[in-house]
Amino acid sequence: MSQVTGIGGVFFKAKGDPKVLAAWYQENLGIPLNPWGGAVFHWAEDKGAADAATAWNIDEANSDRYSGSDSNFMINYRVKDLLGMIDRLKKSGTKILDEPKSSEYGTFASFVDPEGNKVELWEP
Repeated sequence: MSQVTGIGGVFFKAKGDPKVLAAWYQENLGIPLNPWGGAVFHWAEDKGAADAATAWNIDEANSDRYSGSDSNFMINYRVKDLLGMIDRLKKSGTKILDEPKSSEYGTFASFVDPEGNKVELWEP
């Protein structure tokens, strides 16, 4: 059965300079920033621990990553059986924004929740 198995990432837009905001999070919350500007939190308890991680990133205010939504954030859920989940969402009448597409990081798809928030699904 398809199900969410964790959060693959949290992404949101900065109202000002994303580098300044990221530095604030690093300084005040201890988020360890990587050279590319975001952070990766590894899931030691995951059965696939070597490949399990959560991404964190702040985008420019004009990023098109949030297209299809009025929200300034997006949650990426790590899932098992992405195709089954998309099929279930379609049957419930959910608006699918991006059909499943594979990349070097896994397979991704996105939809809009009942409040108009874009949600991304990821199967590693």
